[in-house]
Amino acid sequence: MSKINAVITGIGGYVPDYVLSNEELSRMVDTSDEWIVTRVGIKERRILTEEGLGTSYMARKAAKQLLQKTGVDPDTIDALIVTTTTPDYKFPSTASIVLGKLGLKNAFAFDLEAACCGFIYTLSVAASMIECGRFKKIIIIGADKMSSLVDYQDRQTCVLFGDGAGAVLLEATEEEGVGLQDTYLRTDGKGLPFLHLKAGGSVCPPSHFTVDHRLHYLYQEGRSVFRYAVTEMSNDVVEVMKRNGLKTEDVDWVVPHEANLRIIEAVAKRVELDLDHVAVNIEHYGNTSAATIPLALWDYERKLKKGDNVIFTAFGAGFVHGASYYRWAYDGAAAAATK
Repeated sequence: MSKINAVITGIGGYVPDYVLSNEELSRMVDTSDEWIVTRVGIKERRILTEEGLGTSYMARKAAKQLLQKTGVDPDTIDALIVTTTTPDYKFPSTASIVLGKLGLKNAFAFDLEAACCGFIYTLSVAASMIECGRFKKIIIIGADKMSSLVDYQDRQTCVLFGDGAGAVLLEATEEEGVGLQDTYLRTDGKGLPFLHLKAGGSVCPPSHFTVDHRLHYLYQEGRSVFRYAVTEMSNDVVEVMKRNGLKTEDVDWVVPHEANLRIIEAVAKRVELDLDHVAVNIEHYGNTSAATIPLALWDYERKLKKGDNVIFTAFGAGFVHGASYYRWAYDGAAAAATK
């Protein structure tokens, strides 16, 4: 029996209509377009402003576009996985809400939380599910409504984040030389002091005190996170290349987590890769956490060719980090025409 490989066969995406520009942010906090662009490379970010809408709304939009683009029969989907740090509710899972809205009758669903590393962690899990032979079609969605965690009085963090969702269809194939080739994932557990949400969990449940002291907003020590992110993402890319005998000239694309343009540039420099071979869209979306990599694939789909060597890499709270080596399985230009 031939080996079963897991391949991405389509991409969908969604970003909200509302654009929060640097100019508008400069009227909210002490900042400027020049300050933001110089330090993080972001010009604007999309924000889901409609009352009563959460992460599941964006995830459903991305998945619906994915189904329309690929033409796949919804009844043939075996599983749906949403990776997010901003679920609609503590329970039920966001994935269960999305599945119900999409009307997937023969699939099961669950959430997976690995912060900004969520997409590559989930890709590895879903690929293993397919490679074992028990599942044939799985939808993976990276989605985050980061605006729900952002303190718009904190100029250090409010400039960084946006909202969005990206979805991919992962399918089984017996074709050789395509699909997920290797994954290198790590968690070091050192990151709690540097990047976390102080209240709302079982250690510090919501209370008048936590609300009054603004403890339900994202907390980040930017310099420490920057240093760790550059080091670990660079090392992870080098490790994956080494394990698979890849030289710099063999890599067609690196698709990094879009956290900070300076981080992306530093990683590219350390692995000696020209930025022309790095997917970058942070200028328009900011950091959308688990959605950044699938949204980058959504934007760059038309540039991806069958057989391209692609490396995904990400870093997030925990600290969690890693890289994946993937060989692209279809002509992206034709598929992107239906975006």
